[in-house]
Amino acid sequence: MAVKIRLQRKGKKKKPYYHIVIADARAPRDGKFIERIGFYNPQTVPATIEVDREKAYDWLQKGAQPTDTVRAMLRLKGVYYLRHLMRGVKKGALTEEQANKMYKEWVDAKEAKLAKRAAEWRQKVAEANAKVAGLHITTETVKKEVPKVEVAEKASEEEE
Repeated sequence: MAVKIRLQRKGKKKKPYYHIVIADARAPRDGKFIERIGFYNPQTVPATIEVDREKAYDWLQKGAQPTDTVRAMLRLKGVYYLRHLMRGVKKGALTEEQANKMYKEWVDAKEAKLAKRAAEWRQKVAEANAKVAGLHITTETVKKEVPKVEVAEKASEEEE
């Protein structure tokens, strides 16, 4: 039985989101599946991808073939990096503790980078909304220059 890791479309018309599922290759796209390992929502910015990394790794080890899109998502989430490290452990180049430490550091750095990108996007959207609503206040102040008048000095000369 050929097993695929693929996307299963959900949601309304023009508002899709996807479940990442393990399914028989002969099953229809939105049909029967073996296990659900995550979801993907392209409607958010940046797109939301949640994957159970351990289940995905186990299925890859069992021989499940991901589709191109799912392969890119698994690579983004570090499942393929974990697979790479575990091959090193199997060959004796690394210990399992070293591999797990390297993987945890990589995941933490990646999550921080994605969180920073999401925060920057939210800030940009908030600024755009404030500008459209007319709440964009400039900090520049207008200075009026008043010319100096020497009238008082001439008046004192006439009195003498």
